[in-house]
Amino acid sequence: MLEQGLTRRRLIVIAATAAGSSLLTGEQAVASGDAVQWRGSALGAQVSIEIYHSDRAEAGRLVERCVLDVRRLEQQFSLYRADSAISTLNRTGFLVSPAPEMVALLQAALHFSDLTGGAFDPTVQPLWRLYADHFSAEMPDSEGPAPHRITEALAKVGHNGVFVNEDRVALVRRGAAITLNGIAQGFATDRVVERLRSAGLSTTLVNMGEIRAIGARPDGAPWRVGLADCDRAGAITETIDLVDRAVATSAGAGFQFDSKGRFTHLFDPATGRSPSRYASLSVIAPTATEADALSTAFSLMPVSRIQDIVAIRPDVQARIIDASGTLLVFGA
Repeated sequence: MLEQGLTRRRLIVIAATAAGSSLLTGEQAVASGDAVQWRGSALGAQVSIEIYHSDRAEAGRLVERCVLDVRRLEQQFSLYRADSAISTLNRTGFLVSPAPEMVALLQAALHFSDLTGGAFDPTVQPLWRLYADHFSAEMPDSEGPAPHRITEALAKVGHNGVFVNEDRVALVRRGAAITLNGIAQGFATDRVVERLRSAGLSTTLVNMGEIRAIGARPDGAPWRVGLADCDRAGAITETIDLVDRAVATSAGAGFQFDSKGRFTHLFDPATGRSPSRYASLSVIAPTATEADALSTAFSLMPVSRIQDIVAIRPDVQARIIDASGTLLVFGA
């Protein structure tokens, strides 16, 4: 079976970073330069935190606390850890006394499910299992799983089959399972931002697979973020400015089950298939949680529905590269 923890292709890059910044490798800080930066991996992505603080020692301690926060969230949300809370939920169908972060993230996921008419659905994990098993088999059918197998998996899918409160999480449908891969990186980014804001920081860039900026760069210029070109390795389609905003990008090229890219990690919960509406879709929003969830959902939705949602969320912008390579921009 394909490993659930496989790292997706990076779709967002920091276009420019501070010269002379110090680097925390693992848990070790180097006290030199203008910034403290940590790089590592979490939730299936290469991640980084870059902060500016007048007290170098305190900056290092803050980053280390952030890393501990992220590791704690991994223990809740990582599907590739058998002992995580989400793995326990998928195995047993329920959680008793769930952690506050699990409750908060599931409630956010269900909110975005309602907002997008079910396009964002945390219960598509049975589809992942189906396609992973199919394409891990010897000489799999290049047309994908048989229609009746997709129908069987879809019977386990539906965000209205998830019950969440502070005391209990339960999956109502037999064989149901959830994935938070379309929102957990954004959520982790926001939790790190909250810790750094509470410490009084006003100039920070957090990248947990999705990117969120606190304020501008120390010189007052916006943070520069590049959106990857899915057709050209190492190239970017455009560079955007971020000040107190977050950005997330979704594309079928991020993870593909087959060599032709017909079957990807983006599952339509209505059909069980992977639509190829757009080459890539990026969302800029006030929080990384919203940007992450909406970029996932919008990838499955026609332009007219995306416009409807952006129209009622004035702080959200969708940037779409369509199949012909044309850039479409909707919203602020």
